[in-house]
Amino acid sequence: MKVSPKSVFITGCNRGIGLELVKQFLSLETPPKNLFATFRKVSDELKDLDAKNPNLHLVQMDVIDHNSYPEVVKKVGDIVGDEGLNLLINNAGLLPTNRDLASVTPEAMRDAFEVNCIAPLFLTRAFLPLLEKSAGQPSSSDRSVHRSAIIQMSTAVASIAENTGGSTYAYRCSKSALNQCMKSMSVDLSNKGILVMAMHPGWVLTDMGGPNAQISTETCVTGMLDTLDQLGDKDHGAFLRYNNTPIQW
Repeated sequence: MKVSPKSVFITGCNRGIGLELVKQFLSLETPPKNLFATFRKVSDELKDLDAKNPNLHLVQMDVIDHNSYPEVVKKVGDIVGDEGLNLLINNAGLLPTNRDLASVTPEAMRDAFEVNCIAPLFLTRAFLPLLEKSAGQPSSSDRSVHRSAIIQMSTAVASIAENTGGSTYAYRCSKSALNQCMKSMSVDLSNKGILVMAMHPGWVLTDMGGPNAQISTETCVTGMLDTLDQLGDKDHGAFLRYNNTPIQW
């Protein structure tokens, strides 16, 4: 990707993949006119980026605080105006540490569903008026991230067909549920011109991915931006890896 969508909203940007998405969007030849990055507790890196980039807007929010959504949407709407929001990336996620059958708890299941499934569904619904505005702008008829798109950050371990390792109950189940939400939304919004899909970022060297992960955040996000740039009508309702290869449901 060389040219960014005009406006981008990303959740969970304090560290890891979210922070790297912010960095790489800002470093594009044509960066976003407005880039919104959410955090719960701001990191020094994110603050430094904010100080150097007037097109970056930091938004403090906890994605499970549904009461905060109207204020957040209004803040974004006041800035983007009639152009609307082009790209929403629901990146914030939770991987509980009690992963196996013996240690998983109802609380871990509920916490994971709140962050990984419920929040992306309802935050997306809150942003629909702004996404519909961007979809209605004069442009090509094809869906794309440059027109209007919702990216749900999923994971390959959400795949039922590819589950050969077991365990990781809360994370697997909540992300599988996210995929189902994404698929239903892709059907419900089929006539709106909004691209809806789920993406697996890879096994990434982050606090969540752990030290045995296979790729860096830089490699992940570079591949992800290239894939996002290529998405079109054929990818509406799809479940893809960061490198633009399909994942079995």
